[in-house]
Amino acid sequence: MAPPAPSPARRLEQLSWPQLQQAAATAGSTVAWPFGAFEQHGPQLPLGTDALFADRLLDAVLQQLEPTLPIWRLPVQSIGFSPEHRSFCGTLSLPAELLIAQIVAIGEQLAEAGFERLVLFNGHGGQIALLQVAARQLRASRPQLAVLPCFLWSGPDGIGELLPEPERSQGLHAGLAETSLMLQLAPELVGPERPVDGLLQQAPPPGWSLEGAVPEAWLTADLSRSGVVGDSRGASAELGAALEQRLVTGWRALFTALLASSWPPRTENRP
Repeated sequence: MAPPAPSPARRLEQLSWPQLQQAAATAGSTVAWPFGAFEQHGPQLPLGTDALFADRLLDAVLQQLEPTLPIWRLPVQSIGFSPEHRSFCGTLSLPAELLIAQIVAIGEQLAEAGFERLVLFNGHGGQIALLQVAARQLRASRPQLAVLPCFLWSGPDGIGELLPEPERSQGLHAGLAETSLMLQLAPELVGPERPVDGLLQQAPPPGWSLEGAVPEAWLTADLSRSGVVGDSRGASAELGAALEQRLVTGWRALFTALLASSWPPRTENRP
């Protein structure tokens, strides 16, 4: 079941221009911009999985925040940077430079309107580094705007302890966690297949890994025939509910702390 939508007053596209102007002028004004992707997620999950997660979980978080807190959201960016999945039919991917240019252009206009912070609330692991580059480029262009590129799955505590090994370390895509969360949020979009695929048959050299401190620029087709990198066989709505609860609770706490602070440091805040 979809979470209750946040008040229309939190959605920038539903405000009039004077209302947006007033929102931007509020002390600590913050915009959250959810990012997803349009890419294969195995035979059992929809192409818009990452966008759906970012969109619905952000709504759930905003719904639980105090209504007086100065935070608003943009519509979800549902097509992202997904070249690793392009060998699978249905994947749509923007060039890196186009997505960066889009973030910079929108961010510059938000800064000109008077907003103080922009949170890039990203649900797609394949574009973490790209959004960090875009954030740094935007910040250099508009120093008055704080820019915080965040990854949905790595902010809150306690997510990993819900997942057994090797799924915790090797379930990179459409495995146990994502299939379970979709069973909780939108079960009507989940197909009957529960693939296990893409798990490493040989260990990398010591110190190296697919993702981590010394990662590799892997393509999904290197690892998987189904598009899944992980084991979805144990997926359940119960696990999905536990993941949802920790994600929403964690991000609610993070946003609450951010909005009560003057973080991050900016040039005009220096003593």
